[in-house]
Amino acid sequence: MFFADIIGQEATRAQILHAVEHNRLSHAMIMLAPEGAGGLPMGLAFAQYLVCEDRQENDACGKCQACVKSSKYIHPDIHFSYPVIPRKSGDKPVSTDYIAEWREFIGQQPYGNAYDWLQFIGAENKQGNITAHECQDIIRKLNLKSFESQYKILLMWMPEYLGNEGNRLLKLIEEPPANTVFILVAENQEQILATILSRTQLIKINPLPKDDIVKALAQRNAVPETRARQIATIASGNYREALHLLNHSDNDYHELLRNWLNAIFMNNRAGLQEWVDHIASAKMGRENQKQFLRYFINVLEHSLRVQYMDPAQLAFSAEEIDFAEKLKKLANLGQMSLIMEELDNAFYHIERNANGKILFHALSIRLQYIFKGRPLPV
Repeated sequence: MFFADIIGQEATRAQILHAVEHNRLSHAMIMLAPEGAGGLPMGLAFAQYLVCEDRQENDACGKCQACVKSSKYIHPDIHFSYPVIPRKSGDKPVSTDYIAEWREFIGQQPYGNAYDWLQFIGAENKQGNITAHECQDIIRKLNLKSFESQYKILLMWMPEYLGNEGNRLLKLIEEPPANTVFILVAENQEQILATILSRTQLIKINPLPKDDIVKALAQRNAVPETRARQIATIASGNYREALHLLNHSDNDYHELLRNWLNAIFMNNRAGLQEWVDHIASAKMGRENQKQFLRYFINVLEHSLRVQYMDPAQLAFSAEEIDFAEKLKKLANLGQMSLIMEELDNAFYHIERNANGKILFHALSIRLQYIFKGRPLPV
């Protein structure tokens, strides 16, 4: 993995490169990145950069033997640790038991989350863990001499899955062998052992800007810009979520929303019934219904931002800005707040298998009341 393969995150990359260049590299760090922001790709690219035999100004060379092995995730001095499950009752699994699956997974889904990984290895309802047996294996491997590189690297993905047995690693983290580097890639700071958190440098990685997701979808997945912007709007900085939306929906949410609001404002009962039949159909499905509601909530948030910010500073398409401008004329701040509350409630009930036709018909009536400034029916 190269830094060039990572979507956005130039500031974090510059911070890491500056630390290496000025010999200020911490021997133990936690890259804290929200889901889909690129924490794992950043860790993989950093590990390859460290072992590269001919580092370039901003990236690994990609040509030396160290880079060739790193890109295949087979470099002998880069060790991986991640949540695993027992293959059968009584097993004491370690990460290397799943190394073939791990290499395949990060090759296919570098922006995947822990759920994706555990399903990839057939966990189903089993709980993944980084066990005491795994910690012992880490201590053993990092106390060996390096094979080829100046560095020995442990890249641990999801240290949140370390229980109290993670305290076994404290002495190794505090007094590591020479040129040993710990790269921990996490999503939730509160779930990391406080004893480990206090002994590591924290590097925070931000959610991806909307424009970076739009660009990635267009370049990597050949998604038209209009569709890419709709997906990026819903994904809220999460590229993994953007890919999920791309693979599970062919709907134009913007057009769907426009048709719904037109039917509501024109009091077009036939058109509204046709719209409800469509969104409640089996073809749409509950996931699409939820994503549509999320899209509407994001559009409302855009309308609020347009009122207080220069549209030129916002990562919206001209069509989105135009729609947001019109929407803010139809509903004031209080009305938008009520609409968001209704959309949140509808989302909640869809997750609990509410009848789609009844739900969206009732929601349409309640939105009519809100837009007209009338008290909502109990």
